[in-house]
Amino acid sequence: MPTVEPVPLLRPAGGLPPVVADRSGLVRTAETFAAGEGPVAVDAERASGFRYSQRAYLVQLRRAGAGTALIDPIPLDSDLGELAPALTGPEWVLHAASQDLACLAEVGLVPSRLFDTELAGRLAGLPRVGLGPMVEQLLGLALEKGHGAADWSRRPLPEDWLVYAALDVEVLIELRDVLAGLLTEQGKLEWAEQEFEAVRTAPPPPPRSEPWRRTSGIHKIRKPRPLAGVRSLWEARDRLAAERDIAPGRVLPDAAIVDAAIAAPDSPQALASMPVFRGRSQRRLTNYWYAALSAAARLDPEELPRSAAPTDGPPPVARWADRDPQAAARLSAARAGITDLSEQWSVPVENLLQPDLLRRICWDPPADGDVAAALQAGGARPWQIELTAPLLKQALTDHP
Repeated sequence: MPTVEPVPLLRPAGGLPPVVADRSGLVRTAETFAAGEGPVAVDAERASGFRYSQRAYLVQLRRAGAGTALIDPIPLDSDLGELAPALTGPEWVLHAASQDLACLAEVGLVPSRLFDTELAGRLAGLPRVGLGPMVEQLLGLALEKGHGAADWSRRPLPEDWLVYAALDVEVLIELRDVLAGLLTEQGKLEWAEQEFEAVRTAPPPPPRSEPWRRTSGIHKIRKPRPLAGVRSLWEARDRLAAERDIAPGRVLPDAAIVDAAIAAPDSPQALASMPVFRGRSQRRLTNYWYAALSAAARLDPEELPRSAAPTDGPPPVARWADRDPQAAARLSAARAGITDLSEQWSVPVENLLQPDLLRRICWDPPADGDVAAALQAGGARPWQIELTAPLLKQALTDHP
């Protein structure tokens, strides 16, 4: 049977709307969307990889009866509060909502109900859950590979970028309806609603205790003194990146931080002779970077970082067999059960139960044997508890 080619989606159906960039335009947009009907498709564009902040540089909306709106928060002082009443109450439809909710909240927009098309696709068992592949599979339309990773802080925004942004919300509501139908047929719509609410109400993630340990290439370093060099350079870079609102990797690459910490140059001149640091933009900062390395070199031994990152959870799974064979057996049995459930329901393993929560319960089972309560305390939703608690209880019972 011949494959039907998807229809390219090249221009917004109602034409490209003008970008809203002043208060009067924002008020008119709010009135228009308040008079619309049904869910509101919502998207936001950031400048990740270019800017330190995760602020929204463009907000896109679409609703039946209102059409599409493109809003530039920057000339509006990142305050879109006039829109909030119009968008409070209707369901918001976003793709991968957790990526955008924080920057939308920063401009004063918070959903009261949510439908996440990416998460819905996962629960429906779709093989590919990117927006483009799902639109192609379910709607027969082809979105052009766009500008999601572009520098959206650029002004003026090019027209082809704005077309891309408008098309992203143009298909969301239709995609939402198809996905809701699939989930209903599979008996998973209630699961999805629980997941959407968990995303909507999730608190901000706690700050990492030692974020510098995520420096790419840090695995090359084991000794505390060069680790202190990485930490000091990372912190110096972070301060500068925040001050200039530039992505840290554009201020100084991770590889340069690791190389300098290993080399431990003994003078600004020695540092300036190293790759990256000899570049013109870095030469102006030689004394700044060298001061960070010197501060690390002067630390007393008790001030040096530990070789391994601190953790409040179980040890790496590779060590379980030696440290606690029964825990390793519990985890193996539980994982096998979760895998079977995943295949039975066509839901990815990680969506059935957070892997970290599974490891924690298998390493340190609840003393009272109440697996369901332990899952609930760990953030599992009711549908996850109903599916996984019995097999986890069995794994804990078989390997006490």
